[in-house]
Amino acid sequence: MHRIDICFALALAVLPLTLAADALPLQRIQLPPGFSIETWARVDNARQMALGRHDERGGTLFVGSMQAGKVHALSFGADYQVQSVKLIASGLQRPVGVAYKDGSLYVSAVNRILRYDHVEQGRQDPARPPTAVLVTDRLPTETHHGWKFIAFGPDGKLYVPVGAPCNICEPDPRRYANILRMNDDGSGWEIVARGVRNSVGFDWQPQTGDLWFTDNGRDLLGDDLPPDELNHVARAGMHFGYPYCHGGDLPDPEFGARRRCDEFVAPAQKLAPHAAALGMRFYTGTMFPAEYHQQIFIAEHGSWNRSRKIGYRVTLVRLRGEKAIAYEAFASGWLDADDGESVWGRPSDVLVLPDGSLLVADDHAGAIYRITYRR
Repeated sequence: MHRIDICFALALAVLPLTLAADALPLQRIQLPPGFSIETWARVDNARQMALGRHDERGGTLFVGSMQAGKVHALSFGADYQVQSVKLIASGLQRPVGVAYKDGSLYVSAVNRILRYDHVEQGRQDPARPPTAVLVTDRLPTETHHGWKFIAFGPDGKLYVPVGAPCNICEPDPRRYANILRMNDDGSGWEIVARGVRNSVGFDWQPQTGDLWFTDNGRDLLGDDLPPDELNHVARAGMHFGYPYCHGGDLPDPEFGARRRCDEFVAPAQKLAPHAAALGMRFYTGTMFPAEYHQQIFIAEHGSWNRSRKIGYRVTLVRLRGEKAIAYEAFASGWLDADDGESVWGRPSDVLVLPDGSLLVADDHAGAIYRITYRR
């Protein structure tokens, strides 16, 4: 068994089984005044979400998965209620990442990027899923940090992170610990960010078009070190420290002597240690109050090896221009507040719907929640 598979086995061993649809205790979720949350859909092992075609009549949401190996398409109507959940693909290796462009769905599957054309035309038969077209199979085959959040940037290119194949090591920087981009046909590879241990979420700031991403810190330095990170890519090629420096100011015990921390880009915001910050999005809707506009929501999946659990929530990073000025909880309650150990859900991604409501994927409860605001 690979080390990463052992990590997931341990994580799952301490968590309860997925709850039934009518048993999700949403009354435990704490939100700011005026906000409410509902179970929007049940989707097995829901991870990254991507919005497909949408207009005033409704649209499509695509959802990847980790252990389930499936990709689903959810149709919703003009009232933003889910009308159907259809299987697009199954039997894939950790198809976490989904991205939509020009009527086609792109799916990450460890070393491959696949494309499914015309995914919104007609009824999908689960026994006969659409045919996958290979975009590339040049990505590393390691499963340790091998699952990939993917998205198309403002430049029309597909952005793909490649995690380090280890907890801490000095891998080939041309192959690992980076975020790269490519054309939609798999050509024209270029490294955008270096020294990135394991990013499973990114988005582009609406005002500037700059890339921001979450990064998971290394393990085995204790409960409180190092922090997870929120990083800002002001220009292509910036190096964010891994494996030499963590959090901008913590030299690695093994590799830190080789490079100084001041050689690298410090995080825009240090996040909670071991909280497993995954999907993140800038809030671009108009439903929420103005103070949330163009701020960052982050899904914190939750710790797996900390003596006291942390994360299991949705957080908010407030920005002033390009500077982070606050980091706070927005939605919490998936981790029991009384004993701090019981968990019934794990946020894995967030996404803003066209009406301004916020979706939250939960791969543990097998659910997608919708957060709305009413004055």
